[in-house]
Amino acid sequence: MPPLCGIKVSAMNHSTLRSLLRIPFAPRTYRAPSTAPFLRGTLTCHRPNFLSPHRNNIPSYPRRTMATTSSPASAPLDPRPVFFFDIDNCLYSRGCNIHDEMQKLINQFFIKHLSLNADDAHMLHMKYYKEYGLAIEGLTRHHKIDPLEFNREVDDALPLDDILKPDPNLRRLLEDIDRSKVRMWLLTNAYVTHAKRVVKLLQVDDMFEGITYCDYGKLPLVCKPSQAMYERAEKEAGASSTSECYFVDDSGLNCTHAADRGWAVAHLVEPGLPLPHVPASQFMIRSLEELRTCFPALFKSKQEV
Repeated sequence: MPPLCGIKVSAMNHSTLRSLLRIPFAPRTYRAPSTAPFLRGTLTCHRPNFLSPHRNNIPSYPRRTMATTSSPASAPLDPRPVFFFDIDNCLYSRGCNIHDEMQKLINQFFIKHLSLNADDAHMLHMKYYKEYGLAIEGLTRHHKIDPLEFNREVDDALPLDDILKPDPNLRRLLEDIDRSKVRMWLLTNAYVTHAKRVVKLLQVDDMFEGITYCDYGKLPLVCKPSQAMYERAEKEAGASSTSECYFVDDSGLNCTHAADRGWAVAHLVEPGLPLPHVPASQFMIRSLEELRTCFPALFKSKQEV
């Protein structure tokens, strides 16, 4: 049995393991901060009164062809800012239940490869997700699990073809973003096979110029919310500075770390999910459609639509 966080599982009884891995949750309430309009170059946006973001002027620039990258090589210089989109539970709704199906497969992986019972597998899964932002990160650090094997048994095993369908509302939203003002880029903790599969099934793969993903073939893994992952995304997408980056993600932790870096961030919290007690970032939205009000100048005018 591999050591569990430095302790052999065989040396612990069930209650001790639960005590070690217990993650407390407390009821929270949310109060939206007051906002004020500000100019980001030529863009009129809104910010909480305690934030003071800034953006340079945004010139027009032609759209590029989508690229797939996982190396720190920089993209050619492009004066446009970059709009980074998360994929899972962001481009599609949690109502698709892909999240639940993925959690089941991850827990099964923990049970199978670490010889844990269902309860302990779930607790350890949540512990690693909370600490590292990705369950596989904990598995590679503490148990020498092959990330590509994990990808085959979890992400690639999802029945996405039976679940995901083209979303005309999503496509319309993405088409309304003015590509002469901003570049569209995907930023995900998934491996490239899963990422490409999702956007292709949603029929929006042609809407993005590139993708930065967690490369399961290279150790140590680099993933959100690590600052190294955001830095790599900037280089691969060709962002001129952190102040030229926009981002939307459903993970509060990812949003907080991106906002700390200086990105303009919208935290997606779907209806039915609890609101954070403390805002994770500058904006909190209930649907991607609200990006139109967060960053209105990034979208085409009504005359252009």
